[in-house]
Amino acid sequence: MKMSKNIMLIDDNKIDLFVSQKIIEKFNAEFKVQMFKSAMLAINYLKELELNMNFESINTVPNVIFLDINMPQINGFQFLDEIHKLNFMHNNSIEIYMLSSSSCIQDINNAKGKGLCSGYINKPLTIEKLKSVMVNV
Repeated sequence: MKMSKNIMLIDDNKIDLFVSQKIIEKFNAEFKVQMFKSAMLAINYLKELELNMNFESINTVPNVIFLDINMPQINGFQFLDEIHKLNFMHNNSIEIYMLSSSSCIQDINNAKGKGLCSGYINKPLTIEKLKSVMVNV
């Protein structure tokens, strides 16, 4: 079992990415954080990872993905639909949490209804919120 965890942050807001990264590093400096400013870049990364899966790359598969909902190009829900098509998503236990400032009940219910979505967290990410997520990972 891996000692450190791989965390993927997907958010089009640079400030939110920075704040989340700092919270994760404060929580555990050994966690590896990958940041993507668009869901499309993250999907392309995961597709590339799946195509070139080997012993080294298996250690870069994210354990947790924090995903914003409202982003240009494709939103968080479309991201979930896209990565659902990837084979390794079904072979690895990856926890995906919507991390959003949206207080729209429809967004919250939609997130809870998605099979790959483990939960919904209101921004900003805090040590307490991260701690509650990491007990499942």
